[in-house]
Amino acid sequence: MDLFEKELEAGHAVILPTETVYGLFAKALDEAAVDHVYALKQRPREKAMNLNISSEAEIRFYSKNQPSYLSKLIASFLPGPLTIILEANKEVPNWINSGMATVGFRMPAHPKTLELIRKTGPLIGPSANLSGKASGTQCQQILKELGHGVLGLEDDSFLTGQDSTILDLSGSKARILRQGAITRSEILERVPEIPF
Repeated sequence: MDLFEKELEAGHAVILPTETVYGLFAKALDEAAVDHVYALKQRPREKAMNLNISSEAEIRFYSKNQPSYLSKLIASFLPGPLTIILEANKEVPNWINSGMATVGFRMPAHPKTLELIRKTGPLIGPSANLSGKASGTQCQQILKELGHGVLGLEDDSFLTGQDSTILDLSGSKARILRQGAITRSEILERVPEIPF
């Protein structure tokens, strides 16, 4: 078991790269670990967390009323800079989605981060920064900002600095809540049946 896996299993938060920005990761099903991330980021509790997962099966396990084109969308864009929002089911603890009816899913493309999600996940992984500040793209700067002896894996080679696109599929129409690395036209090109 490597150092990052040990830290996660012990309920600690770690800073890991994705393909967009650095994330502050912790075990999603460990309420104390999630509380710790909220405290480190000084993030308001009403702001829900995403589930970082490593497979379509996990997305289906934590959601309900999935659209018929979901598998095609996942095959086209994940792992990658796309956050998919679906209706949450009873498997999602309220400390993840703040009691909301929906939950977001993210499958980062960085190989080390994805491997850790596979081994210890699901994980939460909001951007590694203080709430309200710009998303973190420099590991040393983040470590200085967050402090508290958080372990960080430095690898800027994957980072684009551009946030993931957030695609809400919880209603009858698909909606882009945040335009990030993947555009609406790219989504429609690969999954033309998606109803915007």
